[in-house]
Amino acid sequence: MNRIVLAHAAAAAAALSAGAAVVATRFVIGETDPVSLVFYRYVISVACFAPVLPVIWPREALAASEYVKIALFGILFFVFFPWAFNASLQYNPAARGAVGLATIPIQTLVVAVAFGREPLTAAKVAGVLLAFAGIVVAFGMAAFGRGNSNYLTGDGLMLLGVFCAAIYSVFSRPTLMRHGPLFVTALAMVFAVVALSPTIAFRQGGLALPALSAKGWMAVVFLGTIAGAGQFSLFMWALRWLPPTTTVLYLTLNPIAAMVLGIVVLGEQLTAELVAGMALVLMGILVGSGAYATLRRVALGGFAGSG
Repeated sequence: MNRIVLAHAAAAAAALSAGAAVVATRFVIGETDPVSLVFYRYVISVACFAPVLPVIWPREALAASEYVKIALFGILFFVFFPWAFNASLQYNPAARGAVGLATIPIQTLVVAVAFGREPLTAAKVAGVLLAFAGIVVAFGMAAFGRGNSNYLTGDGLMLLGVFCAAIYSVFSRPTLMRHGPLFVTALAMVFAVVALSPTIAFRQGGLALPALSAKGWMAVVFLGTIAGAGQFSLFMWALRWLPPTTTVLYLTLNPIAAMVLGIVVLGEQLTAELVAGMALVLMGILVGSGAYATLRRVALGGFAGSG
């Protein structure tokens, strides 16, 4: 039971980190390109994992097929997903990008049900709809308004990246269970960096560090450490103990986190729409994860006991 509670906490922490990553990516993307940002972000993440990788390496030898699976997962989740994510934020503001990112629960639910990995329940559907409604309310029509002809391109890229993340969330869980989330995450990132190395070397004539401003490097280091190694370790650990649709439901917190970060860092105003949206998101998480039903049973049990 304690592990389940911790898994919920880990999923929430990963989601909040992902919200900060949206803002950091939007900040630095003007100084580099989407592919280079993916590469250097995960070079830093791999460096974070390097000291512990020998310790978490499985004692039993892995079959070649397991290495292939982890490599494919790494390319899907640590190359295609972040590339589409970064490219989207070249066209869209952070708030709009975060709304697109928050469709992960919906896409994951569709993939999981379509491939028979999870049963479709009314609670899951209601949770996803409540959480996404909260995001729409929080950002209002401003996130969907006109004024940029490239918005649709950005939206399409974000939805493509989200689809990659949804596939990963559904199909990677057996591998995470067999080998452990930290090992799979670290090795998948290594494969992603190796896969991107030839492209970066060809485009830049080598693997020299990019010319970024001091603040740009701060953003990249943040993306590689807290929002890279830390965030994905927490997310994978949660995915090991929770169903995929429950784990990704917490990602609806990340656009709210992005908005709150804007208030704290940039001095933006707290709005009634944000408060209402946050309430709907939290209610969606409670309903979709089953926590609401558990709390209700506990409350009713306590009430009955007191009588």
